[in-house]
Amino acid sequence: MIQSMTGYGKAEYIFSDHKTIVEIRSLNSKQLDLTVKESNLFRDKENDIRSMLTGVLERGKVDVAIYTQDMQSEGGIQPDAVVPINHELFAYYYRELQSIEKELGSSEANLTAAILRIPGVMQAQTQVQALCEEEWTMLKDAIRQALEQFRAFREQEGAALEKMFTEKLDGIAALLCEVEPYEKGRVDKIKQHLLQQLDKLSAETRQAIDQNRLEAELIYYLEKLDITEEKVRLTNHIRYFRETMAQTGEGVGKKLGFIAQEMGREINTLGSKSNQSEMQIIVVKMKDILEQIKEQVLNVL
Repeated sequence: MIQSMTGYGKAEYIFSDHKTIVEIRSLNSKQLDLTVKESNLFRDKENDIRSMLTGVLERGKVDVAIYTQDMQSEGGIQPDAVVPINHELFAYYYRELQSIEKELGSSEANLTAAILRIPGVMQAQTQVQALCEEEWTMLKDAIRQALEQFRAFREQEGAALEKMFTEKLDGIAALLCEVEPYEKGRVDKIKQHLLQQLDKLSAETRQAIDQNRLEAELIYYLEKLDITEEKVRLTNHIRYFRETMAQTGEGVGKKLGFIAQEMGREINTLGSKSNQSEMQIIVVKMKDILEQIKEQVLNVL
């Protein structure tokens, strides 16, 4: 069964005073384009996390987010968002600026705001937490759960794509059957047209024509308009497309894209050989269906 490159998976766990969420999202891409964003707590394990992901993921633009939420401050200010003030440095600048104001006889309208803009007064909080083995094990389990949910989502989307492809292929096959009634009459019509054009020639010119050469040229021309080979190849391509959809593993989407291109070549040749409005209408309908297939093949893994 084919899989879609569009996918989503999520898992979470609670450890100590925080909750960790793992989210995986993907869209279509020719190759694997993996982006991992994690909290500082997991930064040292980034290579291990990437190894876990690349061992399972194949193609697609995949975004992975691993972040934490503080359980002790739900709905309030997150402690990591607070930027503390260096009290000693603030007091020093406050005394110094007050002294300068008295000396110069001027005053700052908002002395506090001025001090807070001085570098070093506002301190970024740097809490360094170490990831213990127990939580690392929980994180790996959460990543596996998210990947499993992600894979199930891709399979579900893939089943919908397979159903759509089957309907479209059935539509092209049905249109191909509609061509058959026009085939024999089309060749006879072209032959009659050529003979009528010959009848318009003068008697002297007709006598000068080599009948054997004329018949050979007619046969050659009519054979060039024959579409039997194109019909057989298009039928084989449709069958191979169905067989490929049943395959699993990497590269199925690329293979389906190549098959769709070959189907397009045969349909184009049918159109160039048709020389009949009814057949050309059928060919246009085939092209329309095939374009829909090509568009969705880009989403197949």
